[in-house]
Amino acid sequence: MAARLACPACGETYADRWRCVCGTPLEFASAPRPDGPAPPFASFDTRRGLWAFDAFLPVEPRVSLGEGFTPLVDAPAWDATFKLEYVSPTGSFKDRGAATTVSRALELGVDRVIEDSSGNAGTAIATYAARAGLDADVYVPASVTDAKRRAIAATGARVREITGDREAVADACREAVTDGDGWYASHAWNPAFFAGTATFGIELAAQRDWSPPDAVVVPLGHGTLLLGAYRGFRTLVEAGWADDLPRLLAVQASGYAPVADDRNGGSAGTNDLADGIQVREPVRRAAVDAALDATGGDAIAVSTSAVETALSDLRDAGFGVEPTAAVAPAGLRVYRGRGVVDADADVVVPLTGRAK
Repeated sequence: MAARLACPACGETYADRWRCVCGTPLEFASAPRPDGPAPPFASFDTRRGLWAFDAFLPVEPRVSLGEGFTPLVDAPAWDATFKLEYVSPTGSFKDRGAATTVSRALELGVDRVIEDSSGNAGTAIATYAARAGLDADVYVPASVTDAKRRAIAATGARVREITGDREAVADACREAVTDGDGWYASHAWNPAFFAGTATFGIELAAQRDWSPPDAVVVPLGHGTLLLGAYRGFRTLVEAGWADDLPRLLAVQASGYAPVADDRNGGSAGTNDLADGIQVREPVRRAAVDAALDATGGDAIAVSTSAVETALSDLRDAGFGVEPTAAVAPAGLRVYRGRGVVDADADVVVPLTGRAK
């Protein structure tokens, strides 16, 4: 039986719903935790991908394409370690959330999923839906790149192009959900998606023998990776498998930086290069702020030119990433320049998406 959902604000519970009647994003009513001390890394069957951590997951393993266990690679030019999420099956960390979200859809007997996305989340949901034998509709901005549009359509999903910004796309998608056109497999709203991205933090700690880094620098749009990392690390501390939470340092795109602007003043200009994080109103904004506060983190915004420089440097070093994936390395340089990250700090940066 699929796990129940609960509202963290009013306490209402549901068998399934895309949000609470009070408007708050829902969470799983309970979260599984393993018993006993942390096992050695060698005890995990990496052939199962992220499902090797199913003792932490409130979803049954119904669908997989081998997502998870992405490499950790030294990046001396950045004095950091990169976690190569862009080698995931569809080319982004969103595969983690897609695997768990589509698995929950199967638990619930869903036959059509629906998602709104600027590209990567839509590609991931559409691909995993195809793997599971489900129909999919993906709502995208009319301005989405041809490569991302083709990647979604290649799965057999119906691509619904909407004129306007990301908020307009999300509104159109939610209207379709309200009309009963499909089950909302939203990477911003669906708690199953965050259960999947939480494996980023669990897996990273496991690869480091349960020793989290000093800091993790992540791009921030809706917060699917930042919140996933936070929940994964927090889960390990609660289970007694790790001692401390790393600082979470978020990086937004200038012009689409509500969290950074509130913390550090308004950002200049508009960064339209980092199209994957062009979100002005994160659905889980309160949770993002709470995660940053709990870890002593921060949020900054970076310009188009900073991302262009970082992207060029990454590709010269052999990292074939999309522009949004260059946001975090660009932000790391800013954090170091401001003295927020010490020169000898142990820092991990996920490279989130593959060049399309």
